[in-house]
Amino acid sequence: MGILTEDMKRTVREQRLAFVATVCADGSPNLSPKGTIAVWDDDHLIFADLASPGTMENLRNNPAIEINVVDAFTRKGYRFKGSATVPTAGPDSAASVQDYTGPDRGIRTNLAASIRDVVLIKVEYAAPLISPAYDSGAEEGQVRDQWEVYWVTLTRDYHR
Repeated sequence: MGILTEDMKRTVREQRLAFVATVCADGSPNLSPKGTIAVWDDDHLIFADLASPGTMENLRNNPAIEINVVDAFTRKGYRFKGSATVPTAGPDSAASVQDYTGPDRGIRTNLAASIRDVVLIKVEYAAPLISPAYDSGAEEGQVRDQWEVYWVTLTRDYHR
C-alpha cells in the first residue's frame, strides 16, 4: 500500500494547483505555484515544467521538495514532502511528457507543446493541512459556505 490515500489523490486531482517549495543554492526557500500537479501512482506526484527555470535549477542541486495542495473552499488539503527527479532522460525513463499527458492522467493535453520536462516526486511524508477555521468547532459545510460567499463577492466586486 502506497503513502497516498484515496482522499489525497482526490484532492490533488480536483485542485490541480499546488504550491511547490524548493531550496535555492544559497539555502533560501523558493515557492512556486504549479497548475499541472497530478497523481502518478500510489507513491508519486508529478508536475510539468512550463516556465520554471528557478524550480528546475534548485531541484538539480537539491532534490528536497514540499508540495502543498489546499481546497480554497474547505480550507483543507495536504502537505507532501519528498525527493524530486526529472525522469525523462535515459533509456529507462520512469515518465515522459507523453506519459504525463496521456488520456488516463486527466492533464490538459493542450499544454503538451509547452511542457519542457516533467518532475516526478517520490512522496516520503504526507500530512493533512487544516485551517484554524475549524478550531472553533465549525463544520466543513459552514467553512465552505463562508468561503463560497467570499469568492462570489470578490468576483462580483472585481467585475464592476
